[in-house]
Amino acid sequence: MPRRKSDSGLEQNRRADLLRAAARLFVEKGFAATTTRDIAEAVGMRSGSPFYHFRSKQALLKAAMIEGLDAGRERLLAAIDGIAEPERRLRVLVRTHLGTLLEGDCRSPLLVSETRALDDKARGEIAAAFDRYQVPWQQTLDALAAEGRLASAAPPVRLLLFGMLNWSSHWYKPDGALSVDALAEAAVNMLLRTPPTGTPR
Repeated sequence: MPRRKSDSGLEQNRRADLLRAAARLFVEKGFAATTTRDIAEAVGMRSGSPFYHFRSKQALLKAAMIEGLDAGRERLLAAIDGIAEPERRLRVLVRTHLGTLLEGDCRSPLLVSETRALDDKARGEIAAAFDRYQVPWQQTLDALAAEGRLASAAPPVRLLLFGMLNWSSHWYKPDGALSVDALAEAAVNMLLRTPPTGTPR
């Protein structure tokens, strides 16, 4: 008997809840220390229920990373749609990325070190998802370097930027002392060269 549309939608919601809970727990406790029981309890399921959606904990990690990164990429592309000026585009990229990490529930960019638990094929798929996520960033950094606003747009610059932004999740506290907007502005201002006097921005 085919599933009703309402049942299908409910299962999709449960799957999404599992991915969010798994990503959060993998970041907080580490992949090895997180059990499927932990994940199930976090979303109010029985301990074996996650295996209805994912065949293993490794499959959960892979899906959490790939689907999280692809969803994050869609948010980035929507946020910068129609923005041609490179500096403004970078500011929007940084603010959107930090918003996802610090205000949302996507922890995929923080799970890089946990991919050691996966096989080569899964790691390759995750690397491809990271590559997709980084395309608009590299394009923007290249444009800024062409304008003389960056000393270099080589890949290590992009990776250092990601490292700096992602590390903020370890110390940032939403207590009002520092807003995410202010953090985003500070990060971009630290990266960019000040344009010469009289140069339009």
